[in-house]
Amino acid sequence: MPNASRCGAWRVDWLATTGCRPDETIECKEPPGTTPYVIDIPPFFPPMDIPPDNPMTVEGVELGRLLFWETGLSSDSSISCGSCHLPSFAFADPNPVSTGVDGAQGTRNAMALVNMGWVQHFFWDGRAATLEEQILDPVPHPDEMNLPWAEAEDRLAGDSEYSERFRNAFGEAGVSSEKVSKAIAQFLRTMISADSKFDQWRRGQTELSELEFQGYEIFNREGGDPEVVSGGQFGGDCFHCHGEAGLQFSDYLFHNNGLDATFGADAGLAGITGVALDSGRFRTPTLRNAALSPPYMHDGRFQTLEEVLEHYNSGGQPSQTIDPFMKYASGGLMLQAQQKEALIAFLHTLTDTAFASNPAFADPH
Repeated sequence: MPNASRCGAWRVDWLATTGCRPDETIECKEPPGTTPYVIDIPPFFPPMDIPPDNPMTVEGVELGRLLFWETGLSSDSSISCGSCHLPSFAFADPNPVSTGVDGAQGTRNAMALVNMGWVQHFFWDGRAATLEEQILDPVPHPDEMNLPWAEAEDRLAGDSEYSERFRNAFGEAGVSSEKVSKAIAQFLRTMISADSKFDQWRRGQTELSELEFQGYEIFNREGGDPEVVSGGQFGGDCFHCHGEAGLQFSDYLFHNNGLDATFGADAGLAGITGVALDSGRFRTPTLRNAALSPPYMHDGRFQTLEEVLEHYNSGGQPSQTIDPFMKYASGGLMLQAQQKEALIAFLHTLTDTAFASNPAFADPH
């Protein structure tokens, strides 16, 4: 069978499950009467870890798509999850911070929803450990959808079509926030981006231009002048946090990338851990579809990829918690104009227009 993550016939393949040895299977709580949804893992991608208590089903994915685009999950029925995760922007928000019901303003940029089945840690500050847990947050959040979960459950339970869909997806009557989060998580795990020019090149289906390939090489080289910096390679130093291992272009870890010298109300990971050394550390976003999903950084401060590149080229702002990979806070990378042009050209090869326009992810209402 193709490399796939699935949960069917009441068992789960070991590759799709965390904590299992190759010779092990574990009991899968797939609801009776549902249809297994098999995810074909793209070439060079790692297996997807699917929670045993939320197996993928056709019925669950269909329900999740409806709920993702359901405006009735907001207090005034004006916005849905999709309102801040727009397809044309790789399911991100083109505004620096998102606007919730009644014009409420958040404080961070909405991350692009790309290959969520491989993400580790959720939100910019990592406060959610699982995709299901992350989904529970926006509905009752006062700056987002501002609807208590009890009221959201009552709305859905009062809709005969939704009641039937929940029964079909979970094998039992009843609506709950847990089931809502599970269904949306199933849908998000189907949103796989793996058909950019870079992916096609990796599969031997096309060639990168000379400029794009030069950018790829700069992306994967250490920064610094080798005559000045030990180990310097005149590179962009990008690969440490955005490496292509597993073709995710993110390590999904937390770094202080030199945005600020001091930290105000939003200290990132430190706001969750209470550890001062975590100040200014935010989760690394993927670079997949980055050209489609401006603005950039946790607060949307940069409008273009060129601005982002110039931030790193300048070296960033030194601080007590700046990441060890930010080795050039003093003096910067000193990339030349042609090198920066090449890096930008490479970043554009990570754009997957088929993903952004996939009708399977569009609003079904």
